[in-house]
Amino acid sequence: MTGKTMLIDAYFKQLKMPQAAKVYQSMAREASDNNLTYEEFLLGVLEQEVHQRDNNRIQRRIKQATFPMIKTLDNFDFMAIPSLNKPKVLALANGEFIKHKENVIMVGNAGVGKTHLTISLAFAACRQGFRVKFYTAAGLVNELVAAQHEYRLNKMEKQWLTPDLVIIDELGFVPFNKSGAELLFQFCSSRYERGSVIITTNLEFAKWTEVFGDEQMTAALLDRLTHRAHILNMNGESYRFRQSISKNSS
Repeated sequence: MTGKTMLIDAYFKQLKMPQAAKVYQSMAREASDNNLTYEEFLLGVLEQEVHQRDNNRIQRRIKQATFPMIKTLDNFDFMAIPSLNKPKVLALANGEFIKHKENVIMVGNAGVGKTHLTISLAFAACRQGFRVKFYTAAGLVNELVAAQHEYRLNKMEKQWLTPDLVIIDELGFVPFNKSGAELLFQFCSSRYERGSVIITTNLEFAKWTEVFGDEQMTAALLDRLTHRAHILNMNGESYRFRQSISKNSS
């Protein structure tokens, strides 16, 4: 390693440009072989650094979202759910609803792909630069109840608006006690017109009282969540049921 190379590496390290430090020598040889100008060589090195930083940011956002798995729209079977508006879903994937702080509510029986679709939209949002956080409804309520018992709720409230998009998955599978229902109401209300929420549920809106237990609070919550919301009907035959039948018949 020459003195100049050591100095260049040191400058890249000081400027926190690890990708540029990694590729500049090979790119310099390539530039020489192809008679590229100094400007073209420099542009190529800088592009490598910028692309790597963008990819690192995307990976950090995906990790911070705490998805249970990674899903994309590429392998979602729209044909299996005739009631689902595919053009609307594809439009939602552009992220405009997040910019406008709108909500998405997916209603459908178990196994039709609500979680898959939700993660797909949220994954696309991460790639577009949005901050995302994934919860199951039960997991979120447990976290809120624990924060309340440990007197951390006021501090936690400041974090509720940090994500541009929050996913609350599987609302309706487990009923909440009075305290849990009130905390979830408080969480959702705090994000009203200040941040987007995607909710998946197996219950029609008329049955949400079964989960929250209080008609007045349920009505107030639905009023906030459905205001300027995109509601997707996903009732259909279970993916998992069809896959099971397919395996057993083969």
